[in-house]
Amino acid sequence: MQNKVLKILKDIRPDIDFENETGLITNGILDSFDMISILAMITEQFMIEMDVEDIIVENFDSLDQICFIIEKKKNIIR
Repeated sequence: MQNKVLKILKDIRPDIDFENETGLITNGILDSFDMISILAMITEQFMIEMDVEDIIVENFDSLDQICFIIEKKKNIIR
C-alpha cells in the first residue's frame, strides 16, 4: 500500500522526497491545494471516505501517517 500512496504523492508533488520528509504540513511543504488533491486521489484509489475529524495535521504530516490513516479507515469499513 505504501507504494500506491507514494505514487499518488509523487504524481501531485514530484519535487518532494516523501520517503524521507516529515512535517509535510507543519513545515509548509504541502499547501491546501496539495491536500485537496491528495485527499481526492486517496479516497478514489482506496475507496474510503475521510471524515472531517480525520483531516488533521497528525494524519497527513508524513508518508507513514498517511498510510496509517488509510489503513485505519479501511479496517473500519471491513
